[in-house]
Amino acid sequence: MVITGIGALTPIGHGVDGLWAGVQRGQSAVRRLSRFDPSPFRSHLAAEIDERSLDGVAQLAPRRARRLDRFSTLAVASAQQALADAGLRLDDELASQTGCYLGSALGGVAFGELQHQLYLDRGAHGVSPTLALSVFGGAGSSNVAIELGLHGPSLANSNSCAAGAVAIGEAFRLVRAGQTPLLLAGGAEAPLAPLTFGSFALVRAMSSANAEPARASRPFDAARDGFVMGEGAAMLVLEALPHAHARGAHIYAEVRGYGLTNDAYDMLAPRPGGAQAARAMRLALADAGASPADVEYVNAHASSTPLGDRTEAQAIYSVVGPRVPVSGTKGLYGHPLGASGAIETAIAALAICCGRLPGTANLACPDADNPLNLLGPAGLQHSPRVVLNNAFGFGGINAALVLTAL
Repeated sequence: MVITGIGALTPIGHGVDGLWAGVQRGQSAVRRLSRFDPSPFRSHLAAEIDERSLDGVAQLAPRRARRLDRFSTLAVASAQQALADAGLRLDDELASQTGCYLGSALGGVAFGELQHQLYLDRGAHGVSPTLALSVFGGAGSSNVAIELGLHGPSLANSNSCAAGAVAIGEAFRLVRAGQTPLLLAGGAEAPLAPLTFGSFALVRAMSSANAEPARASRPFDAARDGFVMGEGAAMLVLEALPHAHARGAHIYAEVRGYGLTNDAYDMLAPRPGGAQAARAMRLALADAGASPADVEYVNAHASSTPLGDRTEAQAIYSVVGPRVPVSGTKGLYGHPLGASGAIETAIAALAICCGRLPGTANLACPDADNPLNLLGPAGLQHSPRVVLNNAFGFGGINAALVLTAL
């Protein structure tokens, strides 16, 4: 199964070209939050998508545009981009088989929070009539299906920060099984509302380096003090290889393996030592028919939390040792929760296609005991044949994907 189309809406750029240009620039999009006043919380920072850059990005009729919240709009727009990038026009037969697998940690919860405030201010008449249709788990994938006319299998998952990677992995399984030649899969997240944002600040998971926003998200750096919340979306066109060949599609990379485990340990902290995270990577490699010795690059989850990055480093080391280049890209666009695994799968595919490994923004001084071959901010010119991509989430959810050059 191959990736033939990529759509992305991120704080560092939109679409394939915008996303990759943002990775290559290496400049952090983290700033003081402007969507609301964050001063009641210890964390004041976020990676927001510039509002002006979203004007007209979703090809929606005005009435439909008014009925979609930000989460569903990001999902639909990135799906439209992915189909356009793949050069696909869906006829009735193909549309009947094509569906959408979408991951999101919170879905329309932030929109629900804003509507609750309107309810408190104005009563029931102040609430949007679209509320019930925006906050249920399947809203994003359903809206993608409606806008694109997809009649095939659609599925939503909310497996926290692993959700986007899980959506891609589960779609991969379905396409590989021959049940459909084509699926859209990825993640979307729009979590920047006061209570939603504040809930993560309350558990001290987010950075409080408010005086230096551009350096606050610093994966694997010894000075890291928590993640920076972001927003965004990425959708991929996942296509059976014979189908892609038959229509002469451009191929970014092949998806070869998927592993999924759970720490069964704690809702917030990873299991010490990262044994189950490592097991997810080994399962993905076995699924791909590859060995740890085949891996040429690891795109780490690397959320910039003190404990999370340390545990992931131990897990990666236990699988591939010290030789393989490793980097994490959340220093550029923060942590868009359930969308991060999808955005980073897109980046991993582009690394294969473009022959360059992204760097780790803001990595100045790794932990003294970090055993990995970490790439600094500049990255590395290299065309990897086999890439391991990690996504981990609250609740101990561990997902790993293996992408390869065709």
